[in-house]
Amino acid sequence: DTPLVETPHSRRMVTMTTYEWADLIDDSDKVKMLIDPTSTYARAAAYAMGRAQDDVIIAAATGASLTGKSGATSTELPAGQKIAEGGANMTLAKLLEAKTTMDENDVDPENRHIVISPEGMSALLNTTEIKSSDFNTVKALAQGSISSFLGFEFHTSTRLTKVGNIRTCFAFQNDAILMAVGKDVTSRIDERSDKSYSTQVYYCQSIGATRMEEDKVVQIDIDETA
Repeated sequence: DTPLVETPHSRRMVTMTTYEWADLIDDSDKVKMLIDPTSTYARAAAYAMGRAQDDVIIAAATGASLTGKSGATSTELPAGQKIAEGGANMTLAKLLEAKTTMDENDVDPENRHIVISPEGMSALLNTTEIKSSDFNTVKALAQGSISSFLGFEFHTSTRLTKVGNIRTCFAFQNDAILMAVGKDVTSRIDERSDKSYSTQVYYCQSIGATRMEEDKVVQIDIDETA
């Protein structure tokens, strides 16, 4: 007989949230600039939409995921996927522990990422193993950042959750987090008769995110005052 392997299935629920941004412009010269996608208003709106996407992904990475056909079960990130701050900032030991955790979970070594705060990045740049070319082929200090180390691609964010002195950073693999787009970023530029005929620039999007697999996410807490 052909061997039958029953693949386990489960569902994760994503709740969409609509994010909006608007600005009123009454200067005719500035209105003429709106057709330029590099204008100040277009950039401000794009950055606002981008920040909303970042917040949704960050919340989904280490928060509770809604599991099951109706999303009635709340699935937390297991304790084994969390690295305690231990009175220390971001350290090489924490990076190694995150890597080991993923390796032991048989997580694909490709497309691994880590999101850390500027303070965490600064702490790493002061680590001997990061600074020394004997350990690291990336010229971290010359670049002022770390692009890749221990198989992780680094991303710096100021929007990571912080409680007191403790900042929650996290490592993940591409397949670990899903962002659903109910409505892509859309824009409208209209005249508002109720606002002295000022021109309104309006952007909106509807998005949501969830963690798909706990084994592919590692929470790393750091003490930014250490």
